[in-house]
Amino acid sequence: MTNTKDRLFDKNTLKHLRLPFSFFLLPIYIFAISQTTSINLWNTAIVFIVLHFFIYPASNIYNSFMDKDTGSIGGLKNPPPVTPKLYTVSIIFDTYGLALCLLVNKELFFLMAIYIAVSKAYSWHKIRLKKYAILSWLIVMIFQGAYTFLLANMSASNNFNINWLNDKNKLAMLLATLLIGGLYPITQIYQHKEDSERGDKTISLLLGIKGTFVLSAIMFISSCGIAYLYFNAFYDLSYFIRFMACLFPITIYFLIWGSKCWRNPENANFSHTMRMTLLSSICMIICFIYLFIMNQPLLN
Repeated sequence: MTNTKDRLFDKNTLKHLRLPFSFFLLPIYIFAISQTTSINLWNTAIVFIVLHFFIYPASNIYNSFMDKDTGSIGGLKNPPPVTPKLYTVSIIFDTYGLALCLLVNKELFFLMAIYIAVSKAYSWHKIRLKKYAILSWLIVMIFQGAYTFLLANMSASNNFNINWLNDKNKLAMLLATLLIGGLYPITQIYQHKEDSERGDKTISLLLGIKGTFVLSAIMFISSCGIAYLYFNAFYDLSYFIRFMACLFPITIYFLIWGSKCWRNPENANFSHTMRMTLLSSICMIICFIYLFIMNQPLLN
């Protein structure tokens, strides 16, 4: 009988993949596929599987291996011990993810390889983009925002040509980037002690708890402004109103939680952060599913 310790995919390793955490990254994918009226179902399915079941989990487990966290991390309140298996599993998942990209085309393979390389550079101790507060924030908001939109929308529309980069897609990429840029600092707000001990100067650690809420508020307000321009230019005002309606529960929770943290920093904890992240994901998914339905001729 195989010893549990010798298994590559044991229970602890699977936990470090943090597969449920991929749900929090789903809104940008749905936003991307919602913005095309002619969807290539094969490409759309492949990119969904590659991102949410291979590339994101590979990034999670590689980050766990490099960080060797003992405290709460995104999606895991009590992470299990870190072992060398995590590195091996991250390479396996990245390899399978890239192989699946070839079922679409070599362009997607190349674009996904860039995403993986940046993800590794973010955590790898020899480069460690994560230790640079502003740079790491920009990298995350661009690659989990604009770049993910590009990957998913190009695949869904089966258009990997330079003409894809039109005014509509540029503005949509900016909106995706601002949404991630507002949420990401909040996800770091309970990790200040562990990040500082590891030498990582995250944007949230740089700004402090109050500064993190101020930055996120600025980013969310900016995203509302870009959303107004986007929906007004390419749809109509009713789309923007629905977008704002979906943001309303997020705004209320953000203001209540922020006021609590302002008075008592101990409220900037793992549980509140996960609630904020989950609520944001659910509200944005509802909004973008609506956009998806409205943009599909066969569904109207």
